[in-house]
Amino acid sequence: MTLQLVDIGVNLSDKAFNKDRDDVVSRAIEHGVTTMVLTGTSLAESQEVLGLARNYPGHCFSTAGIHPHGAKDANTQAFNELKALFNEPGVVAVGETGLDFNRDFSPRLLQEKVFERQLELVIDSGLPLFCHERDASERFADIIKNYRDLISRLVVHCFTGDKSALYRYLDLDCHIGITGWICDERRGTHLHPLMQDIPANRLMVETDSPWLLPRSLAKKPKSQRNEPAFLLEVVQMIATHIGKSPEQVAQQTRETSLAFFNLVAPHHDLPGQDAQ
Repeated sequence: MTLQLVDIGVNLSDKAFNKDRDDVVSRAIEHGVTTMVLTGTSLAESQEVLGLARNYPGHCFSTAGIHPHGAKDANTQAFNELKALFNEPGVVAVGETGLDFNRDFSPRLLQEKVFERQLELVIDSGLPLFCHERDASERFADIIKNYRDLISRLVVHCFTGDKSALYRYLDLDCHIGITGWICDERRGTHLHPLMQDIPANRLMVETDSPWLLPRSLAKKPKSQRNEPAFLLEVVQMIATHIGKSPEQVAQQTRETSLAFFNLVAPHHDLPGQDAQ
C-alpha cells in the first residue's frame, strides 16, 4: 500500500522554513505526508499560518490559539480576533494552548486564566482542541475536567510524559500526539512501552518541525532541521514497539487524525503539479 500520513503539528511559519517552504511541503507530499496541520501559537502567527495553509489547498490546514508562553500578552481584543478566526475555512482546531510549568515564560496563574478562556471559546466554536503541556499534567488535567464534557475532542500534542500522565489523559478521553521525541535514545525511551497503552483511535503522529529531528534517522540533514518529510521515522519507531507494521500505524493514525480534525482525504495537488 502507498503510505499516506497526517502530520498534526507543523510550525511552518518558523523562520527555519523562510527560504524553502514550497519545497518543504512538496517533499512532505512526495514522502507520503499528504495532510499537514500548521500550528498557530499567537494571534499573529495564527493569522499567518492560515494564510500559509491556503497556499497549499487540500494538503494544509491550521490551528488558531495562544500558547502558554504568550499568555502574558493576551488581552480581550486578541481573544475577540481569535474567536473570529475560528470561523475561517481551513482553521481546524483551537490551539496551541495549555500550560508550560517548565519554562514559565508567563506566570502560571496567568497561563491558567488564558487556557481557561480558550477552553470557553472552544466550546462555542465546536472545534477540537490542540494542547501543549510541560511539567503541568496534574494541573492541566484538573482544569480540563471542568470542561471536558463540553469539548468535542482534545489532543495533548508532543506527549513526552510518564505513564501516570498518559493514563490521566486517556481517562479524560484525550488523544495523544507522538513526535520524534520517541526516536531520542537519550530521553525518549520511556515512551516505548507506553505505546501499547494508547488505543489506536487515540494515537496521532507529528513532527513538531522544525524541532525534534528524529535522532534515529540514518541520514540527518546538516542543518539539523526537522520537516514533515521525516514523519515516517516516528511511525516506524511506534510500529516497532507495538508489534504492527508501519503501514498499519500509518493507516490508523491517518484515519484517527482525519476524524479528529473533521477532514476529508486530500484530493488536490499543489499548484503546478500534475495529478498523481
